[in-house]
Amino acid sequence: MLTIEWSAAGGWQAPLIKPLGNLSLHPACSSLHYGIQLFEGLKVYRGDDGRLRLFRPMLNMSRMTNSAKRACLPAFEQSELLECIRRLVEVDQDWVPHSDSASLYIRPTFISTEATLGVKKPARALLYVILCQAGSYFSSEAGGLSLWADPKYTRAWKGGTGDCKMGGNYGCSLFAQYEAVDYGCQQVLWLYGEDHQITEAGTMNIFLHWINEDGEEELATPPLDGIILPGVTRQSILELTRSWGEFKVTERHLTMGQLCFALQQQRLTEMFGSGTACMICPVGHVVYQGKNLHIPCQDNPSQLTSRIAKELTDIQCGRSPSDWTFLV
Repeated sequence: MLTIEWSAAGGWQAPLIKPLGNLSLHPACSSLHYGIQLFEGLKVYRGDDGRLRLFRPMLNMSRMTNSAKRACLPAFEQSELLECIRRLVEVDQDWVPHSDSASLYIRPTFISTEATLGVKKPARALLYVILCQAGSYFSSEAGGLSLWADPKYTRAWKGGTGDCKMGGNYGCSLFAQYEAVDYGCQQVLWLYGEDHQITEAGTMNIFLHWINEDGEEELATPPLDGIILPGVTRQSILELTRSWGEFKVTERHLTMGQLCFALQQQRLTEMFGSGTACMICPVGHVVYQGKNLHIPCQDNPSQLTSRIAKELTDIQCGRSPSDWTFLV
């Protein structure tokens, strides 16, 4: 693991790579009491050429900086942290799987270590990074992921921290997640507002591929309006599909009413989630207002989801040259 300590008095201390071990924290540590903490998630891939690659890691560094600012944690030099992570991966490179379907997951974490029972900007903090092997995020099931859509729970709201990667965003989602399981679904489709805007699915960004209201083929995803996490995979999908120039690619508000109407008129082609953990995950069913909505989802290699996943995997594994990869 990598550890880097910070204090208001002494600034950043020298980075240290050491065997994975427990942390020692004061019982009054404000990260435990007030949630002054955040994290990131990225992966290392072993290419067909045997070389190790990170996928667009500076986007993670930038997002982590934004989260730290929102949490009142200190700023850090993004390129220096990336170099520390590169060195950590280099030390533990034998743990990177020899597989296209598995990788080494990197979890940078930033916590306040201020020992106080007062709510205030921390004067002490710890930035650390741990690693673990990762395979498929969801068990492979025919028919795609099942989502439970109920507006009574809200993942994020305007002016909140939905666009930051803070632990509190995830801990507060557990109750709804287990209720979704009670309804026979695997994840929550988070809705927002009176018009039931579609925001995210579980911990994933969401995409709709359809013929829109104007008769155009379109790939659409909700905009980064403060309640959506700016996913690295999300951004990559948008940039990749826009480079094809084959159909309209937009960031706009999407509602359950629009989704239901598109299904009724048979205009929806695919619905899928995206994220570092799952990459691309097709959606097969949505339970909404007592109805089980069937989403077109077939195991067809020509599908958009399969095409996107292949192009991204080819980049991550070094089969396609790209400046999106960072060599270890």
